[in-house]
Amino acid sequence: MTRHDMITSPANPRVRDAARLREADARRATGLTLVDGLREIDRAVASGVEVPEAFLDVEAPADVARDDLVRRLEARGTHIIALARRPFEKVAFGSRNEGLVAVARFQAGGLDGFTIAADRPVFVVEGVEKPGNLGAILRTCDAAGIAGVIACGGGTDPANPAAIRASLGTVFALPLAVASTAEAIAWCGRDRRRVVAALPRGTRLWHEPRLTGATAIVLGSEATGLSDDWQRAADAGTIVLETVRLPMRGIADSLNVSATAAVLAYESLRQSAP
Repeated sequence: MTRHDMITSPANPRVRDAARLREADARRATGLTLVDGLREIDRAVASGVEVPEAFLDVEAPADVARDDLVRRLEARGTHIIALARRPFEKVAFGSRNEGLVAVARFQAGGLDGFTIAADRPVFVVEGVEKPGNLGAILRTCDAAGIAGVIACGGGTDPANPAAIRASLGTVFALPLAVASTAEAIAWCGRDRRRVVAALPRGTRLWHEPRLTGATAIVLGSEATGLSDDWQRAADAGTIVLETVRLPMRGIADSLNVSATAAVLAYESLRQSAP
């Protein structure tokens, strides 16, 4: 591995600029984000994501997998910046230090470029602001063979480094789009998607509707639920809407949104089994 000049100060401008990428404004302004974790960086590389630079913790214990990944990044033209432990901790995500953090050029596109299999279901998540929940949903959709995910509503950012880490890097490989709620509804109508929305008081049990084929499975945020825009679109004939519920036998009145996504994704997979 090539030796590199080492940055020792957390106040170094390159370190400060990288650390700012954990803020949404900086990501939007630059089109860049941070990717923590060897597996996540490897999946970004495998998906063809541009990685202009990466920060290497020179005080981390030796790791053959990390050294191999660094060599592959260098071969792709990535600039490797060596950091002492203190500046590296300013760039890295909490205590989950695997000795390498990448700067990736990654933002989810809009619906114009959202190309998916027409005969497989998609998920639409509205207003899911917690990056850990969003990342977990992406990871589940990848595992269950969901065709893609549309993130709509305010505050939903798949390029959040925490969402990338929670997705285990599947965010780079799964077809993904960011849109307004109105755009997502219009897309469902144009693509002739049956819309199945999970609501606490849904009219049918989660396994009763067909969740395979040209279906859009819609989830709202835990805080505010699904917006009324979906029902209004159904009333206007823009979409065909069914609502489902998951029984709640305890004192809680709702499931974590990523748990609900997992139930519905795997019910879809079960229904598609031969």
